[in-house]
Amino acid sequence: MSLFGKRKKEPVWLQKTHYLRADEFICSACGCNAKKPYKVCPGCNARISKVKFDPSWVDEAEFAEMMFDD
Repeated sequence: MSLFGKRKKEPVWLQKTHYLRADEFICSACGCNAKKPYKVCPGCNARISKVKFDPSWVDEAEFAEMMFDD
């Protein structure tokens, strides 16, 4: 904890899963895109140990279902 009681946010990988393509991992510190969650971000050299899941693929699945609905 810092002097004023607020915790400094640690960078994490934001995992974006897509319906018809490979997952992508985005660094929360610098926004760098990666194909897998590295221990050190190749963009900003931040040490990252956690991955947060982003369920955006649900929207893509709903769009595909709407497009191909019988």
